Amino acid sequence: MNDIRSLASRLNQDCACYSLDMDKLRQSLRVDSVLSAWWPHWQSTHAHLFSGTGLFVSQHQLQDMQEAVRVLHQVMVSPAWRVHAWAQAPEVARTERGPQGVFMGYDFHLTESGPKLIEINTNAGGAMLSLALTRAQRACCDAASDWLNPATDVGSLERRWVDMFAQEWSLQRPGQAFLSPSGEIRTLAIVDEDPSRQYLYPEFLLFQDLFRQAGVQALVLAPHELNWAEGHLQHQGRNVDMVYLRLTDFYLEAPEHAALRQAWQAGASVFTPNPEIHALHAHKRHLVALGDAGFCAGLGCTASDLAVLQRTVPPAQLLTPENADALWAGRKGYFFKPLAGYGSKAAYRGDKLTTKTWSQLVHGTHMAQALVAPSQRVVMVGDERKALKADVRAYAYQGQVQLFAARLYDGQTTNFRSDGGGFAPVFVTPT
Repeated sequence: MNDIRSLASRLNQDCACYSLDMDKLRQSLRVDSVLSAWWPHWQSTHAHLFSGTGLFVSQHQLQDMQEAVRVLHQVMVSPAWRVHAWAQAPEVARTERGPQGVFMGYDFHLTESGPKLIEINTNAGGAMLSLALTRAQRACCDAASDWLNPATDVGSLERRWVDMFAQEWSLQRPGQAFLSPSGEIRTLAIVDEDPSRQYLYPEFLLFQDLFRQAGVQALVLAPHELNWAEGHLQHQGRNVDMVYLRLTDFYLEAPEHAALRQAWQAGASVFTPNPEIHALHAHKRHLVALGDAGFCAGLGCTASDLAVLQRTVPPAQLLTPENADALWAGRKGYFFKPLAGYGSKAAYRGDKLTTKTWSQLVHGTHMAQALVAPSQRVVMVGDERKALKADVRAYAYQGQVQLFAARLYDGQTTNFRSDGGGFAPVFVTPT
């Protein structure tokens, strides 16, 4: 019998090769100069950060994801969409400053009918680590060398990322140089809660070093290390010109984020991403609107854009008291996500829900998205083959994909706790 599976599918199921070169990974992560203090402990704290096996996608799947990202961005920056999004957004997010949001993350599951959008994130982490991982691959045999082709050009990506931040700066500060030729040094703060305890802290250090090499003073800070004084966001008396915001308090509502909120509202610093970008692109309720062909047609979407949305965005609906009984009855066909959630917190597959948990969901705080099973990638764990689930994240800026990365895992959601799992490079095949 002929094997009608795509080449990508066959490789994902039949080729469990270990392609990670640890020496190259050390070089890519600049361990000796940047991560020297972290590296000796990474196996005990981050043993499942990197998978040793890459994910294969076909050229057609790759093009479908690129086209989906382009259309999604185009729709969500349109004036009609802005009116729709702002009507549901808090006041702090209804301010247009100009920045478009660095490292937008579009997460997909790969299916036989094409990639399906699972989520959109405004502060998607892991790009710098995934770039290092993509560069640290080697073919385990001659046959494999033909297929280890990165899905995007990663040759000058750091330079393009610096340029991306400079573009964000110019969109809010036209006529002012981000990388000043006069010798003036800008200060950029990479901000997250207790940064050194964040799982992706190593990439904060890599970004800090990248900006330092570009002539920008980059600081990795917690919110409490910043204050609002004399109309400026400051750290130890120094004005902070730009904020790379990694917080999951997307609207800066917590009392401890007051200085950041004041700086954002006053336009005193350039924030990317920022509350407006989250309100436009990443609120979970948008998945309901994007999957509604009639609604998107009413926004003025073209027939070709509607076709892309229809084949890419799974149907979704808000969970309300009125439809709760019907959704409970059909729960096995849905994935339930909190409207204000992030990182798979309080997200449930319908077939895993208990009646106790369900009773806590039916208060208008969740959405039900049609369940799309992830694809699988077979890996070697010790001497045994193991099938892991896979999703693909497209890191993008202004609708253009810069890098693809996969995440391999078992369980309900991506967890970085699976043997053989973690971030994985994406390799593209002709079919």
